[in-house]
Amino acid sequence: MVSRPVDLLIAYRVIKLLVTPFDKTPAYKLGIIDKDGNVLRKYRTLQSSNEKQAYTMLNRFVFNLKRILAKVGIRGALGSFAVAAALLLKENKEYKNHKTLIESTIIKWLKETNQYDDFLAEHREIPEIPEQPYGTFFGVDVYEKDGELISEFDYAKTL
Repeated sequence: MVSRPVDLLIAYRVIKLLVTPFDKTPAYKLGIIDKDGNVLRKYRTLQSSNEKQAYTMLNRFVFNLKRILAKVGIRGALGSFAVAAALLLKENKEYKNHKTLIESTIIKWLKETNQYDDFLAEHREIPEIPEQPYGTFFGVDVYEKDGELISEFDYAKTL
């Protein structure tokens, strides 16, 4: 079946885009979006193939998703990674068998791109939460509240 590897590749690209700061994306460097992900130039006005590759449908989807997540308090890479991984595993239970591989691959990529230390620097003081998490991803507990998955950073704010 071809769809599983393709799905996993797309999920990887979504997660990678989710945790890349707006100002580190090609779309920002080309002046298509600002540092907060707000659109400066509409897709229909883009001329070069580089500009169009930097602002594909997938990029626009993820940029919109990142802005929505920021509005509900999920701003950092660690929380985004954890929630994205939990959503991926919630959607397809078969990926649970590959959780360690997915996490180690992303951590390897973070180290190769010199982002790992920044990723770990996001540690925040989290109060003890008496409930059981939905799961732990990248060392971050993810909880289910009102049918939605949220990181321990944001769940603690609801207590």
